[in-house]
Amino acid sequence: MATVHLESRDVNYAQDIQAGKHQLVADEGPSLGGQDAGPAPYAYVLAGLAACTSITLKMYAQRKGWQLGTIHVDASFVRHGDEERIERTVRVGPDVTDEQRARLAEIAEKTPVTKTLKRATPIVTRFE
Repeated sequence: MATVHLESRDVNYAQDIQAGKHQLVADEGPSLGGQDAGPAPYAYVLAGLAACTSITLKMYAQRKGWQLGTIHVDASFVRHGDEERIERTVRVGPDVTDEQRARLAEIAEKTPVTKTLKRATPIVTRFE
């Protein structure tokens, strides 16, 4: 489904990531001791969620023949004490009807990344 390879850099927290043929960099901001050479890990989680949301909604709309216009997805990781959640806001074009928006909201809750995050997929770690 998806595979990445990561190699750490010699500079504090910067990480080189290979995702298929794509080169990415992850880092922490200066407040956490990083150099801000790339997005922080949580930003990548949110980016994956936002991208999956938009792609899934576009696929669904194309099958239905709906014109969504430009899709905007904003996602934030929020922590209040022991409570953590992701807040996601989706905006589509003005020509989308209320009924279509309601159906799109249902579909957004069923995107693959949404479902993965909600069910807390187990992680198996091996050290070699």
